[in-house]
This record gives sequence, C-alpha cells and structure tokens, in this order.
Amino acid sequence: MTYKTILDRSFSRQEQKKLACPPFFTCFLVAFTLCTVFKSYVDVVPPPIVYLEQYSMDWGLKMLMSTEEISKPRQSYIDADEISPNPILRNFSNSRSQVYEMTGDIRIHGNSSTIVVASTYAQDTTSWTIKPYARKGDRVVMGKVRTFKIIPQAPVAAPHCTRNFSVPAIVFSGGGYAGNPFHDFTDVLIPLYLTSREFNRTVMFLVANKRSWWTSKYKVLLQNLSMFDVIDIDNEDQVLCFPKMIVGLKAHKEFSIDPSKPPYNYSATDFTKFLKSTYALERQFVYDCGHNHKNCSTRGRPRLLVVSRKKTRHLINEGEVADLGRSLGFDVVVREMGWQVSSVARFVNSFDVMVGVHGAGLTNMVFLPENAVVIQIVPLGLQFLAKHYFQLPAKDMKLQYLEYKVCLNESSLSGKHPAAGGEGYRDGVVVDGKGWRDFRSVYLDNQDVNVELDRFRGTLLKALELVRS
Repeated sequence: MTYKTILDRSFSRQEQKKLACPPFFTCFLVAFTLCTVFKSYVDVVPPPIVYLEQYSMDWGLKMLMSTEEISKPRQSYIDADEISPNPILRNFSNSRSQVYEMTGDIRIHGNSSTIVVASTYAQDTTSWTIKPYARKGDRVVMGKVRTFKIIPQAPVAAPHCTRNFSVPAIVFSGGGYAGNPFHDFTDVLIPLYLTSREFNRTVMFLVANKRSWWTSKYKVLLQNLSMFDVIDIDNEDQVLCFPKMIVGLKAHKEFSIDPSKPPYNYSATDFTKFLKSTYALERQFVYDCGHNHKNCSTRGRPRLLVVSRKKTRHLINEGEVADLGRSLGFDVVVREMGWQVSSVARFVNSFDVMVGVHGAGLTNMVFLPENAVVIQIVPLGLQFLAKHYFQLPAKDMKLQYLEYKVCLNESSLSGKHPAAGGEGYRDGVVVDGKGWRDFRSVYLDNQDVNVELDRFRGTLLKALELVRS
C-alpha cells in the first residue's frame, strides 16, 4: 500500500494539507516507518517465557498454552546443560483436575510446599496455587489436600539446588478419598497412568499427603509406572531441582479414560491391559484360559462372582442369589474383596461374570477379562451414580454390562421415610430438600437390598447367554 493511499484513508483533505508541511510530513514518515518495523519484529519474535493469564472460565485461573505441539514425543532424560533459562509453562486443567506442566529450571522445596520456576523474566508479583488431586469440584475433600504455590523467580533469587535430577517429576496427592478402592482408581491411579505413561517409567513421583500403607498397597503398580522410589515431598527439607515437572494429574471422567482428550491415544482398555501385565494376569478375554484350565469357562460352567458387602448396601439374600446362579449352571463364589491387590486381581480375573450392589467392590471389574459380564444391582436413588461410576466405564473397558434396578419393595428404605415412593425419593434428587450429606445418609449409608429371585433370574439368564454367545 502506498503512502498516498494510506493518507487518503486516514486523513481528511484539510488534514492532508497540514501534513503537506515538509517538516511535519518527514516526521510522520519516520514515525510510520518505525511503527512498521517494530510491528514486524513483534509479529515474528516469540516472547522469552510463556506466562499465565486469566480467562473467563467457570473455575478461574488458566495458563496460556504454549505453541509447542502437545502430542510431540518427549525425551525421558534431559541434559542439564540443555535447560533453557526461559521456561515454558502449560496448563492442562479441566473440570476434574488442575494440571500445570513446566519445562526449564524447576525447583521444589517440599516443607514449604513451594515450587520455583527460575526465569530471568520473572515478575515478583506473580504466583499460582494448586491442589494436585483429581477431584477439584469436591470442596470438602479438596480442603484436606495440600496446597502448592508456584512462583516464577529470578535464578539469582531462587533457592539453591540441594539435589539435581535429570528426569521429569510428577507431583500429586495421595490423600483425599484414598483407601476407598473406587477413588483410588478414579482419582489417583488412572490419572497417574495418563500423566506418567508417556515417560516409560523414567519419571519420579513426588507424593503429598503420603500414606505409607497406601503406597505399599499399590507398590507393584507404582513400580510399573516409575523406576524410582516414591518421594514423600511433604517431609522433604532439601531443594530438589528438575528439568521438567507436572503438578497435578490429568483426568478425564469417572473411572475411565476419554481417548479424544489429551494425552491422546490412551483408552480404558489400555489401562486394563496395563493392569493385566502389571499383575501377570493370565486371562485377557473370557475364553482365554491361560495355563489355568481348572478355572476356564470352556469347561461348561461359567464362573460367577457375587461381591459381598457386610456394611452398607448389603445384599441381604446373597446366599439365595448364589444358589440361584448354581441352579442355572454357574460355578458361583460369594466373597468380600480383600486388601491385597495382587491376590484380588488374580482371583477376579478367573471369573466370567461379576455381580454386586453399587459400591466400591465393583471397582475390581478392572481385573476381569474382556467380554466378561458386569451386573450392577442399583438401589433406590442411585441411578445417576450407577451410570457414571460403573455402567459407562464398564463399556469403555470392553466389558458387557447388565443392570438390575431395585424396586421399592426390595429396598430396606421402604416405609422408613415419608418420601418413600415419590419421584424425588426414587430418583435420589432430593431428600426432603436437603443436600449431599443427607442424600448419602439415606441412599448410600442406610440402604440394603433383598432382590426378588424370580425377577433376578432373568438377569442371570441374560448374563449366561452373553458369556456363552
């Protein structure tokens, strides 16, 4: 575009006459030239550091995404000499979890819950906080999760490194609902698999709210995700330095994985295959007997596991249900799930059908062979939870799913509450207009079921058909 055209578009004829003054016009041209050159420079030169900024989102803070391709393969070991003084910060947060990924000179001091991003362009007034547990919408449990503060700081002002590492680190919390098998998997183990798998075990785990019994329980699984010992970061007084750090765990949805979300190309079946490999399970599919021909459904009697619950949501007539299954041709075992994951995994993997009342015991379906059948007995008021906690995940894991919805006369709640039989009562939407604690008290903590055997027979027959088809 010529200067004449620019003048015609930008100024009136009267203003152009004023600009005809040579000194004024010369100054204008100089200013215009400088602006053009400066704009060109800004357009092609990237900023030295990608900072965080706020977006208008329902949960508040979000990082500015780097332009680097997220799906690009990453090296496991990073030479300390290659660390850039200008770090890159990315945000992978979603509705379930806060996740910040940092590459550069990253220093963490566990005792003070402080993570320093060393940068020559750091601003003293900038900092962010994060609770690294994948259930951020639950304010009650998140109040029990340790908070970390992320601070960009000039290298000369940053704390001196006590120990230097050449591998990435992942910071997450082992607190929250840890101890409940369902939450162990949906809030920690599946998100940890998603976050760490790309590093092929060359990654260190820094665990906040660490519970020794929990890390011991899942020791084999943790060792198959990282070749290093777990670090109790809360009690770490030294300054640990890493070339890359992910704070928080990437999570998609309840008890499952969405392959369409980053990190891409991971699925729920990838996770269950990982578990089968980790615990050396023999059966990948229902008709895959491995070396254990004694417990193989091809011998004519499919194996049925009735998951027993002794406290809440107890199946009152579980013995009769077991007898019914045997009369239909199943080899039936009734058992409450134990604490030793390795033995539970091998035990569950030998079955073709699992049946249980909605609850944490059904989490062990992750160890079933593919195409096995999961039967969820859904008590009153729990249809929504049943769908998202076990129905959809079962299908994601390539398991066949059946559901038995409890009627009012099969529930111990019958006659206990004025709302019995009402829409709000049956759907679990309201409990006399009260909140979650009252909902949990009524539907989860004080409800047992006694299924009608004639009606339940049809569900077992359908499962038998699916197994043998």
